[in-house]
Amino acid sequence: MGIEKDIQQKKFRNIYQKLAVNLIYSTNWLLEEIKKFLQDEDITSQQYNILRILRGSSIPLSTLQIRERMLDKMSDTSRIVERLVKKALVEKKLSLADKRLVDIKISASGLALLDRLDQKNDQLDQILAQLTQEEASTISDLLDKMRDTDRTP
Repeated sequence: MGIEKDIQQKKFRNIYQKLAVNLIYSTNWLLEEIKKFLQDEDITSQQYNILRILRGSSIPLSTLQIRERMLDKMSDTSRIVERLVKKALVEKKLSLADKRLVDIKISASGLALLDRLDQKNDQLDQILAQLTQEEASTISDLLDKMRDTDRTP
């Protein structure tokens, strides 16, 4: 099965258009699979991303620092953090360094949730398991190359 069959389109303007359509379609497919993986814990992929960012930081972070590290730069980080606060997965405190800022850190409940999800990492990996490790590495390298804006065409 190819992108042509998946979206029922036989012709593309050129191979770059076909690639762009395939990337968008595949990204949305992958996000849906990740959504299914996270639904038992009642969190979104953006919330999961923020929790992992906070777990990986040795210090509390501001919403700006979190946004800079997020996979989805268009996310409303403040709104997502507020939802995580309501779920008791993160804690907010006024910054000691700058009273205009808020420091955010992962809570014990947030760490426990990530620990539960870490136990299921094999399920997450299975989403892409039809690829060999070599194929996955090649695709990852090619995506890095595609985003390399320092290259001149």
